[in-house]
Amino acid sequence: QVHLAESGGGLVQAGGSLRLSCEAYDQSVSSNTMAWFRQAPGKEREFVAVISWSGGTTYYGDSVKGRFTISRDNAKNTVYQQMNSLKPEDTAVYYCAAQLGGWSTTMETYHYWGQGTQVTVSS
Repeated sequence: QVHLAESGGGLVQAGGSLRLSCEAYDQSVSSNTMAWFRQAPGKEREFVAVISWSGGTTYYGDSVKGRFTISRDNAKNTVYQQMNSLKPEDTAVYYCAAQLGGWSTTMETYHYWGQGTQVTVSS
């Protein structure tokens, strides 16, 4: 069983930056594909970014390409998301997730989820 804990969310002005962290407990995620999703009020959870187990391959949702960067440190069992040029429409609860195998941007294929961290971007 993998437990994930996100941190780093907060309130930031438009154009600002935040760095989210997702630390895994109780089990290593060094061999897992990891991803970030987000859910805004009244909307469905959407894919943000995914990273392969080695960190060598990444992929982003269209709305965050060029602004967000996903990375990982397997020695620390932690995944990060650097978010730059934030916009009010980035306001959401951000969740990290771990997949047991494969590569996917589909929420339903992820087996473990954190509790989420709130990001609020003011205009």
